Amino acid sequence: MRQLLLSVSIAAALGAPLAACNRAPAPETAAAPAAAPAVAEKIVDEHSFSQPDKVRTTDLALDLAIDFDKKVISGTATYTLDWVDKSATQLVLDTRDLTIDKAEGLGADGKWVPLQFSLSDKDKVLGSALTIEAPTRPAKVRVTYATSPQASGLQWLAPSMTEGGKQPFMFSQSQQIHARSWVPLQDTPQIRFTYSAHVKAPKDAMVLMSADNDPNAVRDGDYSFKMPQKIPSYLLAIAAGDLVFKPISARSGVWAEPAMVDKAAHEFEDTEKMIDTAESLYGPYRWGRYDLLVLPPSFPYGGMENPRLTFATPTVIVGDKSLVSLVAHELAHSWSGNLVTFATDKDAWLNEGTTTYVQSRITEALYGRDMADMEEVIDRDELKQEYKTLRPELQRLSLKPGTLADPDDQSSATVYTKGAWFLEFLEKRFGRDVFDPWLKGYFDHFAFQSITTQQFRDYLKATLIDKHPNVVTMQEVDQWLYEPGIPGNAPQVESGKFATVNAARIAWQGSGQLPAKSVTDAWTTQEWVHFLESMPPTLKQEQLAQLDAAYHFTGTPNGEIAMRWYPLAERSGYTAAREEMGKFLEKVGRRKLILPIYKALVATPDGLAFAEQVFAKAKPATHPITAGSVQAILDAAKAQATPVAAAQ
Repeated sequence: MRQLLLSVSIAAALGAPLAACNRAPAPETAAAPAAAPAVAEKIVDEHSFSQPDKVRTTDLALDLAIDFDKKVISGTATYTLDWVDKSATQLVLDTRDLTIDKAEGLGADGKWVPLQFSLSDKDKVLGSALTIEAPTRPAKVRVTYATSPQASGLQWLAPSMTEGGKQPFMFSQSQQIHARSWVPLQDTPQIRFTYSAHVKAPKDAMVLMSADNDPNAVRDGDYSFKMPQKIPSYLLAIAAGDLVFKPISARSGVWAEPAMVDKAAHEFEDTEKMIDTAESLYGPYRWGRYDLLVLPPSFPYGGMENPRLTFATPTVIVGDKSLVSLVAHELAHSWSGNLVTFATDKDAWLNEGTTTYVQSRITEALYGRDMADMEEVIDRDELKQEYKTLRPELQRLSLKPGTLADPDDQSSATVYTKGAWFLEFLEKRFGRDVFDPWLKGYFDHFAFQSITTQQFRDYLKATLIDKHPNVVTMQEVDQWLYEPGIPGNAPQVESGKFATVNAARIAWQGSGQLPAKSVTDAWTTQEWVHFLESMPPTLKQEQLAQLDAAYHFTGTPNGEIAMRWYPLAERSGYTAAREEMGKFLEKVGRRKLILPIYKALVATPDGLAFAEQVFAKAKPATHPITAGSVQAILDAAKAQATPVAAAQ
């Protein structure tokens, strides 16, 4: 998932060849089994009630019905179980706001037998534990259930909230721990399972899942899916609405609403070249197809790496391909995250940091080192800003137990940027001729497994550090993994293009003379972002008006620019931007783009009042995850203002 992804401007000529055919996924058995550590590591997931040391789900079979009127998914979930502990007599599943009708176990005679079950009191973060009594340890258990209309992992959109405006839309967002709000399951990345699904929906709704979607599927209200590779629960995904398909290549294409599909297919037309580039670095793509689903603008993230079907925000479709490295990031997850997965949220950097590093390598290979440098400078500048106020315990790549109450609150600067920076440190020290084959071997070695930082460290030591002595010490490795901040020996990067941007900005601040149009017309999104980020915290009204008149920042369709321009305008008291700012906040639900704007607004009483007014209008079309984040910002601002008022 990409929360802080800035993106890549597409070069005029691309050298990567198109794939000649559709590759079949490599079988899981092709991967060598990971060597067991010398001392077995006890893995504890603080964010799950499940007990994978006692019983594990190996396959999930769903039989579901989608009801748009009630905003409910209902049906059955059937679990094929591996009773690891032969004395265990309970199956504990994670749930959140689910109605459980019954639980059954498959008897030796092939008949389903009722099982006793209970739901614990609801925990604000974790939800409720569903404990099923299973004294005979049946090979299969089936649960009949229904979701709540307020399920945190689902969003239901009225027709007016969609691009086409004619049909309703529903989609899921399971990461981090929201899968439990639409399926009762062992909601921990320790567990990997295959799954199948039979889904009924209104006949005018196309249903898709993170599985084997058929590009030629006919809308008939009855759909079946299979996911033959084992995945963790957070990669379980579903969507339904007025969706059509347009191919990009033999193994890749775009699903979107009819009004969006042509624009999306054009914007993402280089996807096959990205797949080829990633394969040349890290081995075959093992998931069969790689398709993209463009969601309504309320989607809370930039993208979600659901296997075979990346969910993508429409905010990256701006017409000039300047934001499509989001695809490179989500595609990279096909190796780092989906193939090799973190075992608990404490080790999220194994997914996001590795993916951000791989994304940078794809960017460099396709679009040049200059573009990759700009991306890295922007990411690291954001990290440095975040580390000025971020608690030290959240700056560790491997978090200590008890650090993270809610996995949605993880430091993205740490797991994305520091994680990628660590891998670049290793690459620079060992050289690409050594590091690239090592990373490819890492993906092969741990393929279709969930691992911890400790397992990564053990593998790194045995296969890279010890085999190439006197290059990197384990003390240096441990400083990256277990200490806050960025080590002093971290490799640095500079951007020549940003030096030009800096010169133009400094000249304007001194003389009031804007750079020549011939210069700024050639700037990419990255250069405009750096131009705005390098400004002082506030500017004079006339300066903002001059910039706005020249570059039309107010009302920009580019979310990366909007998320930087509107806070600058608000801090500077430039209320001329308010109307368009409000429209942007009402339309866009991507957390990365709107939360900085809300944070700037709530800094003043007038801004707080405006923020509350805008959010009241936006909330009906806002995803529950985003709504919770915005509400927390508003509540914190009001709480801070209340004691002051009371004291007066």
